[in-house]
Amino acid sequence: MTLNHVRRGSGSPLLLVHGLGAGWHSWAPILDGLAEHREVIAVDLPGFGDTPSLTGEVSIAALTDSVADFIREQGLNGVSTVGQSMGGRIVLELARRGVGGDTVALDPGGFWSDRERLVFGATLRPSIALVRVLRGMLPTLLGSSVGRTLLLAQLSARPWALSRETVLPDVRGLADSPATIAALNALTKGPKQQGAPAGTVPGRVTIGWGRRDLVTVPRQATRATELYPDAVLHWFERCGHFPQWDAPLEATRLILDSTD
Repeated sequence: MTLNHVRRGSGSPLLLVHGLGAGWHSWAPILDGLAEHREVIAVDLPGFGDTPSLTGEVSIAALTDSVADFIREQGLNGVSTVGQSMGGRIVLELARRGVGGDTVALDPGGFWSDRERLVFGATLRPSIALVRVLRGMLPTLLGSSVGRTLLLAQLSARPWALSRETVLPDVRGLADSPATIAALNALTKGPKQQGAPAGTVPGRVTIGWGRRDLVTVPRQATRATELYPDAVLHWFERCGHFPQWDAPLEATRLILDSTD
């Protein structure tokens, strides 16, 4: 399968991998800022955006395989990778496998306790069901600071301060993407993320975490850095699950400073 993708900018390539939501459009708040300095390749994972769904089981391993295949097909060996949420887990898995170069994982999944994983599924599933019911009303609801606060309190530390244009693609993606529930099942019912012993990853590893993340809660950062001892941990203050929403300039600078 060839992943749908966009390319912008020039320079050393940077591969972006999204989480649950809008596909490559999830990176829209920081895409142009990154492309001023680098060639940015942003992909749609299978079942998201304009990439067809997988024909077999949807798992984190299979989604990671699709990105690894894309890297090979596009001649991007050694490319720096950036992922957020589920995408953050995927780029860490790539690094664990020895694929790619420098790695930046923003609020990655896969490092929860059993109880935290149950809470994650129990809170996110109703949210997805709600946005599906409200699909036709989302532009109006998200055009209001009150509507954004009510719908996005789990995802953003300051939802009222965001624009409709920033958040609408990802919220629509949760409602529309064919693979949303299958990928959620892979996160909540599949194995947790494995780690990489010191000295085994192909480049630098940076893990960014929002201090106010209510999806992958901040205490999971300790587990992530224990499993990836080579990683440098960066805290986003006053930031929820989407650094590209709540701290776009800081996220852009972290990515550029942490990758070659």
